[in-house]
Amino acid sequence: MDEQTIRDTLFAALRTIAPEVAPDDIAADRPLRDQVDRDSMDFLNFLIRLHERLGVDVPESDYAKLVTLADFVAYLQARVR
Repeated sequence: MDEQTIRDTLFAALRTIAPEVAPDDIAADRPLRDQVDRDSMDFLNFLIRLHERLGVDVPESDYAKLVTLADFVAYLQARVR
């Protein structure tokens, strides 16, 4: 899957927990959770949406690796079927 498709999927999943956030407002190199100001339950719901859309499981041990949008894109590109 190409990077743009993964980004589109990320933003679709993000809109389920933060509908007011526009893709242009998200910097790829800044912590995503700071930019959307959501709590840990919202983050888990975001990961669930990504799993539903991409079929990628994110184990809890990998949560710390997923800080920025760029981190998410790289992580998902390496794992998506």
